[in-house]
Amino acid sequence: MRTVIRNGVVFDPAAGTHLGERTLVVEDGVVVEVAEGAVGGDADVEVEAGGRFVLPGFVDAHVHLSIHTMDFARAEREWPFEQALARAALSEATVRRGFTTVRDTGGDLRGLKRSIRRGLCGGPRIVSAGHMISQTGGHGDVRGAVVDPPACGCQIVTSQYAHVADGPDAVRKAARQCLRDGSDFLKIHTSGGVASPMDPLDSVQYTASEVAAIVTEAEHRHTYVTAHAYSSESMLLAAENGVACLEHGNLVDAEAAARLAELGTTVVPTLVTYWAFGNDAEKFGFPERNRVKNEGLYEQGRGAIGLLRDAGVELGFGTDLLGEAQPHQNREFAIRAELESAVDVLRSMYLTNARLCGLEGKVGTLAPGAFGDAVLTEVDPLEDLAGLAEPEAALSAVVQGGRVVVDRLDG
Repeated sequence: MRTVIRNGVVFDPAAGTHLGERTLVVEDGVVVEVAEGAVGGDADVEVEAGGRFVLPGFVDAHVHLSIHTMDFARAEREWPFEQALARAALSEATVRRGFTTVRDTGGDLRGLKRSIRRGLCGGPRIVSAGHMISQTGGHGDVRGAVVDPPACGCQIVTSQYAHVADGPDAVRKAARQCLRDGSDFLKIHTSGGVASPMDPLDSVQYTASEVAAIVTEAEHRHTYVTAHAYSSESMLLAAENGVACLEHGNLVDAEAAARLAELGTTVVPTLVTYWAFGNDAEKFGFPERNRVKNEGLYEQGRGAIGLLRDAGVELGFGTDLLGEAQPHQNREFAIRAELESAVDVLRSMYLTNARLCGLEGKVGTLAPGAFGDAVLTEVDPLEDLAGLAEPEAALSAVVQGGRVVVDRLDG
């Protein structure tokens, strides 16, 4: 299939500037030409941009498509078919908001990814961690309040979201299982979290030897480990033992930020999720004990952006929204625009996220050889990045692999 997008002002994330009006040609899902003026040949699909801005498809580096609701009690009562349909709906809606590629940081998505490939449902290109790796009582241990003690240190308890494993030997086995199952990278937890039932937010999870064992397994498969971490102590536990990327980082201090810069550790902030918890969590059944843990994290996360940027830490762009909150995904643009320049935010999304996904040159760019994913908008992201926060109003069209999945050009 040959798709031609005419008369659009193409944005180049690497240069941080608009190239001017161009004609974009996509053949069989891949960009083959970005030309000044007209191009020859027939087109199966023609898109008249009419001077709108043409951006690469958006990239979110922290999603959880397996967590389809904030009402965890209801989820436990649902049939697998209900859960599957809910996840498919979340997946399709993600693309309609312009996010054509996502990095999913925890949860078994093998069925969803296969369904997208088969055309059973729509969805973004998914780079996934698969099952997270958590200690007993850690952020990935989603069991109820009373559980039997493990029969042995080698035991691994698996849910839909995580492998719970303790000790270097068990976590090594869990890491190998993730990689066998097709994980593109590994995700661990070195601190408590908001959505988990049993761990204080400021707890430090895993030990240096456990973290190092998981990192070794990832490196042997030529990939990397990312860690959920809030406090400076938990962030440094991960980074000092080879973890390449950290998620959240709301409670970082200046000293830790400087050390992360020295180590070359990337951090993916996810500010909109704390905003959403504060606004939507009670309405959608998010447990009260978890809502308490969220208090103050939005403001602390906003402050962390400045500490990390000033120290020279490379930042990604993520959202971490759960279930019913996922429609707020684009609001991250508006939040980050209040704290950073538009160019910095766009480079985080397009350049850093592409690297974290292992898709440099394929996503986050419209250069020849990239996937034919594009967002058409009347909003100039360099002048009004926050204008992208409302996708139904801001996005005129979304193109995924040369196929138009959203078309409001005549609206």
